[in-house]
Amino acid sequence: MSAEEIFMRRSLELARLGMGDVAPNPMVGCVIVHEGRIIGEGYHEKYGQAHAEVNAIRSVKNPELLRESTLYVTLEPCAHFGKTPPCSDLIIEKQIPHVVVGTIDPFARVAGKGIEKMQKAGIRVEVGMLGEECREINRRFFTFHEKHRPYIILKWAQTLDGFIDIDRTRETYGEPTWITNELARRLVHKQRSEESAILIGTNTAQKDNPSLTVREWTGNQPIRLVIDRELRLPANLHLFDGQAPTWVFTDGQKPSGENLEFITIDFGGDILGQMLEILYRRDIQSVIVEGGNELLSSFISRGLWDEAHVYSGNQFFGSGVEAPKISGEVIGTEKLHDCRLHVLRNG
Repeated sequence: MSAEEIFMRRSLELARLGMGDVAPNPMVGCVIVHEGRIIGEGYHEKYGQAHAEVNAIRSVKNPELLRESTLYVTLEPCAHFGKTPPCSDLIIEKQIPHVVVGTIDPFARVAGKGIEKMQKAGIRVEVGMLGEECREINRRFFTFHEKHRPYIILKWAQTLDGFIDIDRTRETYGEPTWITNELARRLVHKQRSEESAILIGTNTAQKDNPSLTVREWTGNQPIRLVIDRELRLPANLHLFDGQAPTWVFTDGQKPSGENLEFITIDFGGDILGQMLEILYRRDIQSVIVEGGNELLSSFISRGLWDEAHVYSGNQFFGSGVEAPKISGEVIGTEKLHDCRLHVLRNG
C-alpha cells in the first residue's frame, strides 16, 4: 500500500465518525500531510457545522506549513455557500499547493466546480484515490443525488422455516413476535440511529404496535413513517406518543399535531413513487422499510431497494406469515450468537 493510500484510508476512517450525524450532507474525512507526516486531520461532525477540510486546517498547529502540504479529502471540496462557506475557497486562501480528492461530489451545485476553482488558482488536484471506497461510504448520498430518491434498506427477521410472523388474531395484537435475540435487536437499534427514516404499513402498526425509536443504542431518532390510507390507526399507538417526528401517508384529512404530520397522497396512483418523491423533496436521504410481507414485497417487485438486512432467528413457527422472497448479491454475513444477519445488495 502506498503512502498516498494510507493517508486516504485515514481520511475514510475519519469520515465514518460522522455516521448518523451529518445527513443530508455526506460523510467526509480529511488529513493534511507535510513531508510524509500528518499535521492535521478532521471530519464533518454534524450537519450545519464546519466541514472536514475546515476542521483539518484548524487543527494544524503551524499554519505556515500549509503552503508546503498536501490535503487528502474523501469528497470534492464544496464550491458554494450553503450552511458554511466554500471549502475550496479556504484551501485557496491557505495556499495549499496539492489536493488529493477521493471522488467528485454528485451534488449539482458542486459536481466538479470545486476542483475547477482550485485548479484555476494554481493548485495541483488529483482525483480518484480510493474512489470506489469513497463512493461506498457515501452510497446514501450518491443514490439520493443520482437517482433522486432515498437510499432504501429493507429489513426483516425470519425463522429457520421462513416465517416473519405467526398468524395473528385480535388477542395477539399489540405485541411483537420476537424471532431474534437481544444482540440482534441492539444491532437493529444501532442501524435506526444511522438512517434518516423508518417506514411501516398499517397492518404492522396495528398488529405489532412498534415504537420505531432508538432505545437500545445511543443516537438520533429516525423519522417514523406509516401508511394509513383510511386513518384507522388508533391514537394510543406508540407511533403517536410524540417521542419522535412521525409522518402519516394517507388520503384522508386530519390536522397535524406536535411531532405528527399527515401527508396526503393519491392511493389510486403510484403510492411508492409518490412517497419517495415527497421524501426526496424533504431531504430524507435513507429509509429503512420494516413493514410486513406486503409492503416489503412491493418494494422488491419494483426493484426499489438498495440493501436488504435479513435476520435469521434460531426457531421454527411451522406456519404463519411467509418471509419475502428476494435475490441479490450477498455482501456480508454476521453471526449474532444463535442468530445470523445476511446483508444483500441490489444489482
